[in-house]
Amino acid sequence: MSDPTKVLAPEHRRLRIGDAWRDAASGATFAVEDPATGKSIAEVADAGVVDGLAALDAASRAAAQWAATPPRKRSELLTATYRALTERSEEVARLITLEMGKPLAEARAEVAYGAEFFRWFAEEAVRVEGRYSTAPPGGYRILTVPKPVGPCVFVTPWNFPLAMGARKIAPALAAGCTTITKPAAQTPLTMLLLARIMQEVGVPPGVVNVVTTKRSGEVVSALLADSRTRKLSFTGSTEVGRVLLRQAADNVLRTSMELGGNAALIVCADADLDVALDGAMVAKMRNIGQSCVAANRIYVEEPVREEFTARFAERMAALSVGHGLDDGVDVGALIDAASVTTIDELVADAVDRGARVLVGGKRPDGPGHFYPPTVLTDVPDDARMLAAEIFGPVAPIISFTSDDEVTAKANDTEYGLVGYVFTRDLQRALRFTERLQTGMLGINRGLISDPSAPFGGVKQSGIGREGSHEGILEYLDLTYAAIDLP
Repeated sequence: MSDPTKVLAPEHRRLRIGDAWRDAASGATFAVEDPATGKSIAEVADAGVVDGLAALDAASRAAAQWAATPPRKRSELLTATYRALTERSEEVARLITLEMGKPLAEARAEVAYGAEFFRWFAEEAVRVEGRYSTAPPGGYRILTVPKPVGPCVFVTPWNFPLAMGARKIAPALAAGCTTITKPAAQTPLTMLLLARIMQEVGVPPGVVNVVTTKRSGEVVSALLADSRTRKLSFTGSTEVGRVLLRQAADNVLRTSMELGGNAALIVCADADLDVALDGAMVAKMRNIGQSCVAANRIYVEEPVREEFTARFAERMAALSVGHGLDDGVDVGALIDAASVTTIDELVADAVDRGARVLVGGKRPDGPGHFYPPTVLTDVPDDARMLAAEIFGPVAPIISFTSDDEVTAKANDTEYGLVGYVFTRDLQRALRFTERLQTGMLGINRGLISDPSAPFGGVKQSGIGREGSHEGILEYLDLTYAAIDLP
């Protein structure tokens, strides 16, 4: 197999700050590994606080000029980024697979998905509107003017190394904000390649800065403590999100938080089982189950539990596991050894409490961070995996007998990101829509992510929305002027 890292020259594996690619001030670097082999594939700069603040310097210097750039020009640059990503899809996808582990087909889908955020927000850039109206008592006018919030700090995860950055950078640039992105240390190469592409299409220096580091806590803390930072957007665990929210409070920063999930997927007895099986496979196994919107708990109504379980287990058993760049692979490597250990412990805990393993359930020997597609049944309510975010290819199946019962179980979690319901009864679907405590819901559909839709959760799954028209509003402040006009 060819080396996908060659698409990113050594000079572009450094920090992107202002108009330069530069080493960390300390000269430190860290290794990026291929999770399918455990071997190092590249060295990137390991930024410290001084580097993070240098990126903020660059973003601050560029802020006024970028905010004053005509919306049409900003739109054209976003469109150019969309086109460049589309044209270079294969090389970007291969890099994603190499550093993150997902199968190449899924990496290609991520590139298409991530590119769409640039196209969508290119269209939104020219539709930012205020209003002018007569005040109800008369005598003056009301004028509202939307303005970019200012320099933004983005902390992005490893599971979608292109798309999660695109989902933040695109609306920020559309609104007229400058950005500093701190990608996950496991997958920095994809974000560096995106920064290179955006440089090539003509995005001005200082608008898109990328700081790679293994010292995330100290670097991000310094950025949030600086009064020039005006916005934080984070995608990651609820635990880290709580920490960042506390830090952001000191400067009263605008925040967007896309945090953890514990999605329930509900299969009703009246569902089309073929549709439900297709949807469950997507909702559970997309990205090897390493997704905040992955189906974590599969509830199946008792009359169809046996048939659904048998057919679902058969599909899971048929999936092939291997290096994501190899032909015919359905399930790639998990991100690291710690992830495999966590999943193995969750499965063991469920089995100790009475669950039965139908497929998989055994950690394989050999190199790489692999875990087989796994299906468990008779999973008791006190199993740890029903409360934790599994983040892997493990599917617990639980039966239910009434809508009230399954709604109570689905809502019995601190999370509220997404749920899935499969039923042919429209009224039943609408009742679930109103009663389930989630920010998003898939009805007879296992894939809900779309740049044109508002992505986000309730409860401890997050604050704000990404994508759709709502996504650009997260990057705009509003000035109201009262104009005397008798």
